[in-house]
Amino acid sequence: MSAVSRTPRLLDHLVLPVTDLATARERYAQLGFTVAADALHPFGTENACVFFADKTYLEPLGIAKREECEAAALAGNVFVARDQAYRFRRGHDGFSAIVLSSDDAAADHARFRKAGISAGELLEFSRPMKLPDGSQATGSFRLAFAADLRSPDFFFFACQRVAPLPSDRSALETHANGVIGLSEVVLSEPNPTDFQYILQEAVDEREVSAHSFGMDIETRNGVKISVLNQAGMSGFFGRKTPGHSRGLRGRAVVFTVADLSATEQLLTANAVSFTRKDNRLIVPEAPGQGVIFAFGE
Repeated sequence: MSAVSRTPRLLDHLVLPVTDLATARERYAQLGFTVAADALHPFGTENACVFFADKTYLEPLGIAKREECEAAALAGNVFVARDQAYRFRRGHDGFSAIVLSSDDAAADHARFRKAGISAGELLEFSRPMKLPDGSQATGSFRLAFAADLRSPDFFFFACQRVAPLPSDRSALETHANGVIGLSEVVLSEPNPTDFQYILQEAVDEREVSAHSFGMDIETRNGVKISVLNQAGMSGFFGRKTPGHSRGLRGRAVVFTVADLSATEQLLTANAVSFTRKDNRLIVPEAPGQGVIFAFGE
């Protein structure tokens, strides 16, 4: 595909493995998020999503039926296989994947294969979801996966909604903490530009901003994906990262809020530990929340 014909993808959602959905739900409620009902995948995993008004969302991902997960992974289900590998290497709470929107996942799969970054076979599945009014709907999805062998703890995939779920999620998009969407997704790597190519292909965008702290690439809905080096993680988030640890790691999610002072009041009232840095509230990892959460206007 030529640079001229590229159209940057929308950031769709983030995959956040958790030890179990009950722990994640309790933590997200403490942080002031509205969490959707639990939903089971047909291959043994389950989620309890957090939807935002900007049409992005978080997918806390748990294990519902381990035997089904193991069978699916052995059968070539890339989504489950990489989730199991992540949990084996990194533990059960974390951040394992960035998901971009797709109008044609089969074409994306072919593009990833041509670019040498395909992580495996296309995945198609359907699942039910319980809506806020108590009714149920069924969504169908097609996923195309991209990964780099040098980075076993992170991957990307393009998500096509073949049969979309109902779009009115307003009840689930209102959060007590005032979050209205995502502004930045943060990965780390000692030499960020080593992974410039896979980010460009996953986002379908050539334009990358390189700087002394790493590099940034912007999705079509304005969510920035940043890959930061040690100095960047320390400077922006007060977090040291081991210099010898190579490969992309999911490190932080930055949210946009309507009123930062109101968010601060809620976190304080709910006994959530945080620090204030560069006009952001930074909440460290906790059980059910495997990465840094940062809130800013």
